[in-house]
Amino acid sequence: MSSLNYSLIFGVTGQDGSLMASSLLKSSKGVIGVSRSTVPNLNNLNSLKISDDIKIVSCDLANLESIINLINRFKPHEIYNLSAQSSVGLSFSKPVETYKSIINGTTNLLEACRILQYEGNIFFAGSSEIFGDTSIPANVNSKIKAHSPYGIAKQISFELVKFYRTIYSLNCKTGILFNHESPLRSDNFITQKIIRSALKARKNRTYKINIGNIDIFRDWGWAEEYVSAMQLINNSPKPNDHVICTGVSTSLENFISKVFSKLDLIWQDHIVIDKKLFRPNDIKYSLGDIDPLYKELKWKAKVTLDQIIDNLIEAKSKII
Repeated sequence: MSSLNYSLIFGVTGQDGSLMASSLLKSSKGVIGVSRSTVPNLNNLNSLKISDDIKIVSCDLANLESIINLINRFKPHEIYNLSAQSSVGLSFSKPVETYKSIINGTTNLLEACRILQYEGNIFFAGSSEIFGDTSIPANVNSKIKAHSPYGIAKQISFELVKFYRTIYSLNCKTGILFNHESPLRSDNFITQKIIRSALKARKNRTYKINIGNIDIFRDWGWAEEYVSAMQLINNSPKPNDHVICTGVSTSLENFISKVFSKLDLIWQDHIVIDKKLFRPNDIKYSLGDIDPLYKELKWKAKVTLDQIIDNLIEAKSKII
């Protein structure tokens, strides 16, 4: 296979990176997967049965020279940066680590591409956390008001990508991702905790779990669909950033209610609201604007929240 057909994915072992690799392989593209670890966790890739179909290399986005050498070696026709610390909650306890992971990683990858005069497409995973509370559906022109160290880091990354695109003419774009789920999502995310807890409660009717603020609203989508949107954005001839969302916001309480109801359980019997788990500055309401991406690239989310929950329950029930 010619090196010109290679796609380079930073963060290939995560939820989005693994799903991106799987999608690209289905399109007959070669995939170079990048992990910070010399002994990467291949659980997601193994579950998708693709670990033997991609070449996995070690490279730290904190090391500029290493990135330059990597791009020089494989000469990928496109790059996806889906790496970095991804937990909003963890960013409050480890803000410096979060800033280094996201801001330095973005800067180093952009710098490597600038130095090499890289002409391929470069996609950066942004986050809806940059908007803070959204009284109206958010798009790339909406007011930015991050509520967390994670959101601040993603905001700076977003601005850096625009800067390098404008000043250095790099083909770089950001997809601002609202919440998106799959069975590959890490267990420390609230949606996974709820699914796991409901399944445990079905087996043990006395099971209880402490949860923080459930009076928050999120725009939840299906990660596999969002990966397709990322590719459309990255390969679009128009150098535009985009929001990737469903345009529907649901409360965490409603999410919990749906999950437990599908398992013939009453959530109030098993969920304990614990104010010690409330985040210092949580976003109350989050909602994205679906129109710009649909108008330009004809992409719209199709998987409903009920389907997402059904998929998550089916996958998790196999291991609980």
